Amino acid sequence: MAKQTEVLKKVLQRIRRYAFAIVGSLLLALVYVAMTLYIPILVGNAIDCILDAGRVDFSAMWVSLRRVIVCAAVAGLAQWVMSEINNFITFRVTRDIRNEAFRHIQVLPLSYLDSHPQGDTVSRVISDVDTFADGLLMGFTQLFTGVMTILGTLVFMVRIRWQIALVVILITPLSLLVANFIATRTYSMFTLQTVTRGEQTALIDETIGGLKIVRAFGHEKSSLAQFDEINDRLQKASLRAIFFSSLTNPCTRFVNSVVYAGVGLTGALLCIVGAGGFTVGNLTSFLNYANQYTKPFNEISGVITELQNALACAGRVFELIEAPARSPEPEHPQRPEKVEGGVEIRDLSFSYTPQKPLIGGFNLSVKPGMHIAIVGPTGCGKTTFINLLMRFYDPDGGEIRLDGVNTMNMNRGELRHCVGMVLQDTWLKAGTIRENITMGKPDATDDEVIAAAKNAHAHSFIKRLPQGYDTVIGESGGSLSQGQKQLLCIARVMLCLPPMLFLDEATSSIDTRTELKIQEAFNTMMKGRTSFIVAHRLSTIREADLILVMRDGHIVEQGTHEELLAHRGFYAELYQSQFAH
Repeated sequence: MAKQTEVLKKVLQRIRRYAFAIVGSLLLALVYVAMTLYIPILVGNAIDCILDAGRVDFSAMWVSLRRVIVCAAVAGLAQWVMSEINNFITFRVTRDIRNEAFRHIQVLPLSYLDSHPQGDTVSRVISDVDTFADGLLMGFTQLFTGVMTILGTLVFMVRIRWQIALVVILITPLSLLVANFIATRTYSMFTLQTVTRGEQTALIDETIGGLKIVRAFGHEKSSLAQFDEINDRLQKASLRAIFFSSLTNPCTRFVNSVVYAGVGLTGALLCIVGAGGFTVGNLTSFLNYANQYTKPFNEISGVITELQNALACAGRVFELIEAPARSPEPEHPQRPEKVEGGVEIRDLSFSYTPQKPLIGGFNLSVKPGMHIAIVGPTGCGKTTFINLLMRFYDPDGGEIRLDGVNTMNMNRGELRHCVGMVLQDTWLKAGTIRENITMGKPDATDDEVIAAAKNAHAHSFIKRLPQGYDTVIGESGGSLSQGQKQLLCIARVMLCLPPMLFLDEATSSIDTRTELKIQEAFNTMMKGRTSFIVAHRLSTIREADLILVMRDGHIVEQGTHEELLAHRGFYAELYQSQFAH
């Protein structure tokens, strides 16, 4: 219950900025309720115009009926405008929450994104916010009018006959107790439902993303079994939540029917004995009010059920929004006077988990313009080292200096602007070929784009596409081959030509002939630029100025290709294993 209250406070904080619209909605709800509550009075007056058999005051009756029509029209107009305002509030609040969540994703540390399923994060931002919007809209639409209707009908009933109103007041709290009893027990069920739905979305996203691998290894039945298991849990959680929440309405309806019967019985007895001038018209009005009084309890019980689901979903979104962000940017960021590419690393240490140290006691001095190759077995820390240089992760100890400035004292954007990066895992956004190449330099001219593509040996295949550079490709490159996607990523870096280059298996998906051409282009591009090259194919790094051989997070050897071969150490073993016949 405490968690639910906290989530509700956070929702109200985000609604507060639309206070003006909420006041407008409340005023319109007041007009709507006033009109609907005045109509039973007019109907009662019209009935009392029937004096006896054959004695009807038609002129007075028509006055009442005309007023009924006017009140109904005003109530309908107020309800329509109120609905528009409620939609305005609801969908702007959900827009703000989505913006907040997506902005926070941009500053989340990679450690969070690496440790949470991608599909679950997508589910929080899309599905959970949609469910929250449905519950919030129902709350605005029915909660305001429901509460005002209850208060208004009480006032009118007390004015007509307070004794009968007392019967209503004494019985109806039962429906509130029933609704509250059920609602407090369904919140945890709706929370389980949303968590399981996020788990299912994550599995679907994972399976679709790797469908080729799933089929290649005959994993279809296993994936289907896993999906069936989660789907079965979701079905049971959903049925449980809906079953218990659906008890609210019939229970409150039963209490309300008892109220209605009590009003009808006591009112009829008063009419028969003629106590205090209580007329049939008064009884009709009272029965209408009793019905109007009890109806909001049914609606509010439904609203409470939806709000349980909405708050459960909102809680998951707020968990994402409140996840610790990456370390803040320095208040007074530093920047080298001129970025030449000199890198100094002192006693660098890092681990993804404290129990498993990965990099420790790492020291390196790189002069501007040097080409540094990093080799070693899988899992030795090569890509992690690049991630630390780019500040995708921050080191646990030690420091990395770029031209004398500690990178921890630099703005991340400034640091990354100095570096061009090509990864083994290509990433292209949905858009045109041109948009993907110019990602790092949006104002590039057509000639610059074409020159970069030619240097990356991508121009020939781009020209063969239906619209050339204006061809639209889908998410992750659409139908392009892995090699073509990698060529586009290389062209993207060649267009920017930053002072430093990080190449992490940049030619791993390219055929040998094209790789030789790309290597020539890289050699041209790397002239005068500090370059870090992660490579498994040792034939591509023979010309490097310095080769770092890593093992278990440490540099075990360093030197040129010839020096390391002559040393006959670990590098020589790796090299011979690749070229042994």
